[in-house]
Amino acid sequence: MLCGMSSDTPVKQQNTVAFYGQAVASFAIALLAVGIGIYSLDASGWIRAFLGISVLYLTTSAFTLAKVIRDRQEAGQIVSRVDQARLEKILADHDPFKPVA
Repeated sequence: MLCGMSSDTPVKQQNTVAFYGQAVASFAIALLAVGIGIYSLDASGWIRAFLGISVLYLTTSAFTLAKVIRDRQEAGQIVSRVDQARLEKILADHDPFKPVA
């Protein structure tokens, strides 16, 4: 242990602006490419509309899934921190040389 930090203490990950920009650009290009592909299909308007709605539904479902996974992970970290704080308090309050009453 260094500086009073336990090995279970999660490190806050911070993404760079470049990584964030790359992720946004990649998403935008992929969505645009699929949109162009659907628009260029040699199919009726109803089929293209169905595929377009399907892509939008899949996209929103992917965002929702990512958020649920992130929320579950963050909740697990909070519970872990609370448990760690309780254990540290118990250990700090414990005096092994205190006589038993």
